[in-house]
Amino acid sequence: MIRKLMTAVALAGMIAATPTLAAPCKDAKGKFVKCPPVVKKTVVKNVVKGKDGKCRVASGPNKGKFTKC
Repeated sequence: MIRKLMTAVALAGMIAATPTLAAPCKDAKGKFVKCPPVVKKTVVKNVVKGKDGKCRVASGPNKGKFTKC
């Protein structure tokens, strides 16, 4: 009983002691590299909410297509 408890405590200590990887991005060869910057999504400004509760683009090349509200 005590041996199982000591093993569990030792495993928990080893897991807590392992450092997290600062750069999780890898190149094709498997080497760690600096991650590319995160690209932000563009926000559609011309959004109109219809009578059915669904949002559509009001103007531009995507006029009338569904979009997120």
